[in-house]
Amino acid sequence: MTAVIAVDLGATSGRVILGYVDGKGLRLEHVARFPNIPVATADGLHWNTLELFSSVQKGLVAATTMEPEAISVGVDSWGVDYGLLRGGRLLGIPHHYRDDRTIRAVNRVHAKVTEEALYRRNGIQNLPINTIFQLQADADNGWLELADSFLMTPDLFNFWLSGSQVGERTIASTTGLLDPFRGEWDLPLIKTMGFSERLFPELVPVGTALGPVLPTLGSKYGPVVTTIGSHDTASAVVAIPSTSDDFVYISCGTWALVGVETRSPIVTAASQIAGFTNEGGVDFRNRFQQNIVGLWLLSESLRKWKAEGSSAELAELLGAASGIRGRVGVFDVRDARFLAPGDMPSRIADWCEEHGEPVPRTAAEFVRSIIESLAAAFAVVSREAAELSGVACTAIHIVGGGSQNKLLCQRTADLSGLPVIAGPVEATATGNILIQARAHGVVSGTLEGLRSIVSAAVQPRMYRPVRAALA
Repeated sequence: MTAVIAVDLGATSGRVILGYVDGKGLRLEHVARFPNIPVATADGLHWNTLELFSSVQKGLVAATTMEPEAISVGVDSWGVDYGLLRGGRLLGIPHHYRDDRTIRAVNRVHAKVTEEALYRRNGIQNLPINTIFQLQADADNGWLELADSFLMTPDLFNFWLSGSQVGERTIASTTGLLDPFRGEWDLPLIKTMGFSERLFPELVPVGTALGPVLPTLGSKYGPVVTTIGSHDTASAVVAIPSTSDDFVYISCGTWALVGVETRSPIVTAASQIAGFTNEGGVDFRNRFQQNIVGLWLLSESLRKWKAEGSSAELAELLGAASGIRGRVGVFDVRDARFLAPGDMPSRIADWCEEHGEPVPRTAAEFVRSIIESLAAAFAVVSREAAELSGVACTAIHIVGGGSQNKLLCQRTADLSGLPVIAGPVEATATGNILIQARAHGVVSGTLEGLRSIVSAAVQPRMYRPVRAALA
């Protein structure tokens, strides 16, 4: 089997995974896992980008030592964040999308182009984390005047690995500055925003070989850096184990991306009001989805409890939450108050009290409330995605870390009335690996063909609807 290397960078951790592929099978082998911990400084919240890249380098050394014949490496990451460069050098430390510098920038952008007009141009859900608002904040602070280019996070890592300074379309689609119908930069919109066109790199398609890993990074390197669906959700959706297209996908990690695949963007008043976004997928598919805060709610709550001295682990709390009988508070996970770091349990309690919902008291009740609220949102958004797109959905596929949460999967099935198919957990890395394999001729075929390889290689778990009410 031919070996390729997936570098999968998530908002809380990264991993390096060896993938072994041939025309009939697929096997993954974990090489390295490392934390991705943001750093707060006097000027805001930042990604520890150099530490993250150092971890990637160490992971690649380990991977190529284990498998010297690996032919390719592909990098994916979360969306919307970027680095500014001048003469190929990074300017400053990239900001984290949860930094509050974009609060004023949102109004500055909408003073140039209304929210409705912007959606008609980019089809992107209006969230303060979007790249267009971040770039406006950098323009207001004078940083854009210093830069001669910018690269989205996976494009930046590709540049540092290969020396090739280009952009990949699926990650570019998260910026709010891409024409979703043409898959190219929206230069008139960029001009309206007052951004220089020189900042925006050439866009290349999925499966482009950028060149071998630079020899300056170590003699054991040698794989070709290859663009994949470098937005992690774009790669995750490749790994849906289905040979038909009648499904809703939920890529569930720190964020939960809930949607359907379409052949073209859906940019209507109804889709805007409902909060849907259109992002690029592999093979020019469109991902019509909503970006919902996901397991972040649990991780932030656990962080708060641990800071207060609790030793309870998530598995223990989920077990206790499963045994709760009676109604718990269900809150709107799409409320903006849940986006920023902080005391998540207090915010949940405040929301429930304000809206007449039962207020959780114990950690287990909070966990059950989070699970019920996420499942309720998944059910609603799944139904809206099907109705607005016209896709006849007969199942919900949950991939990523959330696919391991049995209570969440079962409650999503109960509340949606649809079977939930959970797995693979490493969907993003799996999609990343398969795209590399196809780019280098190891496998061939359509997106459906790649998914058939996943279907044969994994055994997802099925959750059938039982009852919509709490026991």
